[in-house]
Amino acid sequence: MKQLLILTILAAGTFGLKADDAMFQASLTPDIAIHSRTTQINGLSLNIWGENPQYSLNIGFVNGSTGDSQGLAWGLVNYADSYTGVAWGMVNISREKFFGWQCGAINYSQGTFTGLQSGWINVAQDFHGLQWGMVNYAENLRGVQVGLVNVALNNPWFKEFPDKLATGFPIVNWSF
Repeated sequence: MKQLLILTILAAGTFGLKADDAMFQASLTPDIAIHSRTTQINGLSLNIWGENPQYSLNIGFVNGSTGDSQGLAWGLVNYADSYTGVAWGMVNISREKFFGWQCGAINYSQGTFTGLQSGWINVAQDFHGLQWGMVNYAENLRGVQVGLVNVALNNPWFKEFPDKLATGFPIVNWSF
């Protein structure tokens, strides 16, 4: 763990700290924290509930990231506007875009998702990559879904044969 913390702090230094950036954040809520919610964190965040733009390791119960953020978020609930990296939690939510890996019971991407979603329920609006879970849903799929229930609304097979095929497949589904 010491090595991970040291590597995270060293990596944060490569992003170029600005005068209003911080290397450490601890927060009970976004408004009860060491730094304001607009301060970019380039290092480590420990949160009960935190919400900052970040290039960091984010550990807590509820981890929020605003703006363009990147790193590793590990908590019960992780949410972000635009995130590059890994989100491990029971619930992972991205609002605009996500590039990387969401791993949790429920993964939800409202905008564009590129990468891997693995969990019990995976939902994405515009998905590029692999969804691996019990239930996978994508409005616009460019990739593969593996699970018990797989739904891709844009699959051209469904438009050509609406009376012959369902809008989803068990085990595996794809659209390229």
